[in-house]
Amino acid sequence: MPKSKVRKKSSYQPSPATGARASAGGDAKMVKPSPPWYPAVMAAFLLIGLAYIVVYYMAAESIPFMNSLGSWNFAVGFGFLIVGLGLAVRWR
Repeated sequence: MPKSKVRKKSSYQPSPATGARASAGGDAKMVKPSPPWYPAVMAAFLLIGLAYIVVYYMAAESIPFMNSLGSWNFAVGFGFLIVGLGLAVRWR
């Protein structure tokens, strides 16, 4: 059986569009990484949202403002979670 030819692999050259995003004007610009404080703020929003919902379930009767909000406590807790997830999506 004949031996197949060995191909030389060329070095990978990314296209100019890779790693760059087109802005509204069509110009390509590099996307900057997030600042160092960004993950801490993102994690804080996620943890605050989770903690708020857990505290509401565990001790809403003994905390006056939580007791007066009623079911709106879910909106507050999920609001923090949604902000945290929004920050997570934009994290680079």
